[in-house]
This record gives sequence, C-alpha cells and structure tokens, in this order.
Amino acid sequence: MSLRIIWRKTVNVIMLSLTGLCALVTVSALFLILGCLAWKGATSLHWSFFTNLPAPVGETGGGIANAIVGTGKLLMLAALIGIPVGLLGAVYLAEFAGATSAFFVRYATDLLNGVPSIVIGIFAYTVVVIPMHHFSALAGGFALGVMMVPVILRSCEEFLRNVPRSLREGAMAVGASKWKTIATVVIPAASSGILTAILLSLARVAGETAPLVFTAFGNQFWPHGLNQPTAALPVVIYNYALSPYDDWHRQAWAAGLVLILLVVVTNLLTRLLLQRQAMARR
Repeated sequence: MSLRIIWRKTVNVIMLSLTGLCALVTVSALFLILGCLAWKGATSLHWSFFTNLPAPVGETGGGIANAIVGTGKLLMLAALIGIPVGLLGAVYLAEFAGATSAFFVRYATDLLNGVPSIVIGIFAYTVVVIPMHHFSALAGGFALGVMMVPVILRSCEEFLRNVPRSLREGAMAVGASKWKTIATVVIPAASSGILTAILLSLARVAGETAPLVFTAFGNQFWPHGLNQPTAALPVVIYNYALSPYDDWHRQAWAAGLVLILLVVVTNLLTRLLLQRQAMARR
C-alpha cells in the first residue's frame, strides 16, 4: 500500500471522527439543556402549576396559568400581523418582483432578520407603547409580529418558487387571472411549506423576552383584553430567575421546561410536515 493511500485513509478517519464528535457535541448540548431543565423543574410540574395564578410575593405555590394564556394571546396577535405581511411579501418576490426590486427586498428582509430582538422591542416601545401611554398585549404582539415577518417571507418565497411552473401555465391556459392562479393553485400547492414556515416563525419568537419587557411588560393576573399589560412565559422566567425566592427559582425552571418542550414539539411537527411534503413530491 502506497504512502499516498495511507495518507488519504488517515485523513478520512480523522475528518470522520471530527465530524462525528461535532455532531455528538451538538446533540449532547440539547440533551444537557433538556436534562437540566427536567432535573430542576420537573418537581414543580403539577396540575395547579398550569391552572393557578402566581402566588403573592414571598408566598410559596401558585402557577403560571396567566402566562400560558398571555403567551397564546401574544402569539395569536403576532401571527395576525406577521403572517399576512410575510406571505404577501413572499408572493411578490416569487411571482412579480424584478431582479432589482427583489434584491433590495431580500436584502432588507435579511437585515431585519439580523436585528437584535431588544432593538425590535425598543422600536415597538417607541411606535406603540409611547403613543398609547401604557404597556399592552397589542404592543407585544406587534413586536413579535415584526420578528416573524422575515422568517415567513424568506421561507415562503422558497416554497412558492418550488411549485412547478406547469401548474401556473395550466391554470392560466384555462382563463384564470394571475392573482386567481396564485390564490387557487400556487398557494394551495405550497400550503405544507407555508404552514412549516409559520410554525418555524412562531417557535422563533415564542421564547423572546427582551421585546416583551419593553411592550407587554407582564402582570400577576389574568390578561383581560388586548389593551393591558400581559404576562408571558419568557418574562415570567426572567422575573422569577432574578428573584430572591427559592420557590420562584423552581417555578422558573419548570416554566423553562414547559417553554422548551413547546418549542421542541413545534420543531418536530415542522420536520414531519417537511418530510411529508418531500414524500408527496416523489
């Protein structure tokens, strides 16, 4: 066996070992986080934790029911803002934009996607909270919705572009207009991918804390309406983790476990949808 073949095999073994080690580190980090959260917070998971309001300051017990409801309300508002803007922007890029306009829109979208979440929070505070003179769920939903737009837009654009051109040509050949073709043929054909992009964007913003500190702020009671401060899981975790009470620390770990499980389930559902779409193409 020549030295050249021995060298190639040695390099191959070394690189295979390095890639396997990096993959193991990545997977281990996830399981380490999940294991730490489960170890610290599983003991605080019980029915009353999900159904009760937070206990008064200094008292033990209580739950995060208001934060769960508030998080759902904020994500609903974010979806109402982010999905239409992101989807229509994706339709423009995939179906109508020229080379120059598409470049600028994509560039601006990528810049927006890279803006730190705390800057988005300050922006929402300036344009929503200050004119309204108080914190609210509307302000929090607006901040999260702005963060959802670039994720939905860029992902949906790719899914729309992957729709075969023959479907568009067939619809227009029977007399359908451009917009009717998009609404009745292109978007339904890419519906699985669009749903995947929406789930990914929701998972992306579900754990954001900084924008909500500047906008929704949080409270200890049930969220009534959309024009009042609203509790959210990330803000509860942040406040409880910084508190001097051991019981609140345990509840912060438990709330963190609930939040990361929701994100993991959302990502698994996204993977299943992508796999289903790939199998359908075959």
